[in-house]
Amino acid sequence: MYARSTTFQGMPANIDAGITFINNEAGPTLDKIEGCRGLSMLVDRETGQCIATSSWENEAAMSASDGQLRPIRDRGRDILGGSMQVDEWEIAIMHRSQHGECCRVSWLQGDLDAMTETMRVGILPELEQTPGFCSASLLVNRLSGLGCATTAWETRAAMEASRRSADDMRSRTASEAGGKIVDVHEFDLVYAHLHVPEMA
Repeated sequence: MYARSTTFQGMPANIDAGITFINNEAGPTLDKIEGCRGLSMLVDRETGQCIATSSWENEAAMSASDGQLRPIRDRGRDILGGSMQVDEWEIAIMHRSQHGECCRVSWLQGDLDAMTETMRVGILPELEQTPGFCSASLLVNRLSGLGCATTAWETRAAMEASRRSADDMRSRTASEAGGKIVDVHEFDLVYAHLHVPEMA
C-alpha cells in the first residue's frame, strides 16, 4: 500500500472553503479512480497548514493517477491561498480502531526498518493503553530516509493529555532508528474516508 500527501501552507481564513472542496470535489473524484483506497484531510486552523493524503493499492496505481489529480491539487492550492508540497510514501504500518477527531503527526529521519520495528513492537502496545487513542500509522520514504508517524485521538483533550508520553515514545523511536525528530504538528481531522487494511 502507498500514499501521496499534499501539504498546503494556506491561509487560516480559507480553511472552511478548503474542507468544502475536499468534501464536494476532491473526495468524490478520488472515489472514482481505480486503485484509490481513500482520502483524509488534516487542518490547523491557526496556521492554515493542511495535509490531504490519498492511499493507493500499489505504487503503479498511485503513479498512474498523478496526471489526473494534478489539476485537483492546483485547485486546492488556489482555494487555500498558499503553497503546496507533494510527497509519496510506502505505508509501513496502519492500525486503527476508529478515526478520531484530531491527529498528531511526527516526522523522523533515520533507519526506516528500525523505525518500523520499534513502532510495531515497542510503541503500538503502549499507545493502545493510552486513553483516547484511536489509530496509528507510519509512512516511509526510502529515498529520503524520512518517516511520517500519525496518531489519531478521540478528542483534543485526550491528545493534549498524551503529549508527555508521546514525547518519550518519539524520542525512543528516533534513538532506535539512529536518527532525529524533524518536526511535530497537531491537527484537526476533518475528512477521513480511508479504506487501508490493518498493517501492524
